[in-house]
Amino acid sequence: MMMWRRALDMLLGRRPVMMQVGAVCHDAATGQVLLITSRDTGRWVIPKGWPMEGRTLYGAAAQEAWEEAGVRGRIHPAELGRFLYEKRQDQGYAVPVEMRVFLLSVDRLDDDFPESRQRQRRWFTPADAARRVVEPGLKRILLSLQTADSAQAAPPP
Repeated sequence: MMMWRRALDMLLGRRPVMMQVGAVCHDAATGQVLLITSRDTGRWVIPKGWPMEGRTLYGAAAQEAWEEAGVRGRIHPAELGRFLYEKRQDQGYAVPVEMRVFLLSVDRLDDDFPESRQRQRRWFTPADAARRVVEPGLKRILLSLQTADSAQAAPPP
């Protein structure tokens, strides 16, 4: 049944949804999250990339956080959330991508990392980060983190 569905989708010009993994890099002490600039447009994003052979999805997200932002820390294996977005291709078209997002508790930021000359990075409150990113699904994930941080900081009743 699935094979017929894929064939029909391809005939109708629908591309299958691809998957990427991303890391929301979080500083538990301040409640802030780290955003980086994309290499092509300079807009604010989270570190993200394609799944990697030989790594779990959360392990690949942690690797992307290191390569793109110089972040070292503890990645949580449970998904923080998912969202769909359209990824622009060099050829001028976009493909649908399901982003699986994992929380990474930051222990250390290194200044020397693979993409250090290609990106900027900056800390934001989750609410401010949500205002700066484009993808509505990522906005929701960041705002849910703001709510979780607020609940932890609230005094007991």
